Amino acid sequence: MGKVLFIRGGAIGDFILTLPAIQLLRTTLPDTAVEILGYLPAIELAKAANLADATRSIEYGPLSNFFIPSGLLDPDLMAYFKSFSVVVSYLYDPDGFFRGNMERCGVSTLIEGPHRVETAEDAEPAAAQLAKPLERLALFLEEPFVRLQLKAEHATKARQFLETKKNVSSATKLIALHPGSGSPRKNWSFESWLEVAERLHGKFPGSAFLIVSGEAEDRTITEFLSLMFQRQLPFVHAHHLPLPEISALLSEAAIFLGHDSGISHLAAASGVPCVLAFGPTDPDIWAPKNPGVKTVSAPEGDLSRLTTESVLAEACQILSAAKA
Repeated sequence: MGKVLFIRGGAIGDFILTLPAIQLLRTTLPDTAVEILGYLPAIELAKAANLADATRSIEYGPLSNFFIPSGLLDPDLMAYFKSFSVVVSYLYDPDGFFRGNMERCGVSTLIEGPHRVETAEDAEPAAAQLAKPLERLALFLEEPFVRLQLKAEHATKARQFLETKKNVSSATKLIALHPGSGSPRKNWSFESWLEVAERLHGKFPGSAFLIVSGEAEDRTITEFLSLMFQRQLPFVHAHHLPLPEISALLSEAAIFLGHDSGISHLAAASGVPCVLAFGPTDPDIWAPKNPGVKTVSAPEGDLSRLTTESVLAEACQILSAAKA
């Protein structure tokens, strides 16, 4: 087939939900070169997991002209797009300007995927929807999830990171926790997570918490870490790390606790058993479909009504099994 280019913007979770489609093409057509045009943190993850032969940042000034009708197009970019046998784009292009400029470049096959996932009650899981366009290439997704297989160097970096932390040893049971998400309305309260953490640590005294956060959470995560410290709960904080390193760190954990977030999708794709608190979003559509993922839905989508008991029950079951 030559080369195939996937163009995917969006947040981390949106990108990871697209990886099953990319993996489908890569495994079904192993001789086809795959490249990804997207945001740097996410495309680094795809390359580290060997899901792309090459990547390129979507944050490149001359690319903006491709969204203008009959715009002045960068010759290098035109040659770049023309080099692909197939371009699969998930970009928002309501007026067809990008499609028209792809034709000007000489792109013969442009497959347009959904820029937004359908959320109707009977809608398919998001990953299945995002893989649907590949049916034009006679590629049909059977498992709507991805399992990341990172290069050994990332696992080494993760272990080196943990070795520098005095409250973590090889015998420590790591409980990964991401108390945020891209939207405050999808977040359970800090108080609820702290209660869960306290009770888990009491039941599994050899445990410590791996708290994961991103740049967008710098202000709020400080408060949460302070509360963890006040309650004398042992933790290490992983922040501002490349996604491949976060994935490798999560792989060291016995369990991951979180919400409907990109980090939760990363944890599931990293093979970690997960317990995810869902509020206003539908887990049938948005939750990772990886084996070992448990979702706990709040009554009427209101996370303030979600009980700590419901999350604890699922978490204790996973941790007890891991202990055995």
